Amino acid sequence: MTARVDLQRLEALAQLVLDQRLGQLRQNTTELDRSYKQLAAINAAAAPADLPPVAAGLVEINYGRWADSRRAELNAVIARQRVAVIEAKAEATLAFGRLHALQGAAAKVARRS
Repeated sequence: MTARVDLQRLEALAQLVLDQRLGQLRQNTTELDRSYKQLAAINAAAAPADLPPVAAGLVEINYGRWADSRRAELNAVIARQRVAVIEAKAEATLAFGRLHALQGAAAKVARRS
């Protein structure tokens, strides 16, 4: 009976770990999506309206300079976030495997009883 109770406790802990890992994966994915949306917004900027051609050209040049710098920053952030998502996915997969293995062991113990 104690093996069954111990496996149930381990299974509950493994479920908590899985839930935490999935939450982290969800959070990392949300942050990555937000960064992609920021990058898309920078790339889809509208041209200045109702300005004389010279002023519009200056605005466009200044914006282009700022946008290039911001794109470089965002690309670095996106790279780090993609790594975080990949690592979180691997950790969630491992946690899922552990939970599945414990559920299988608990089922075997339950059949023996």
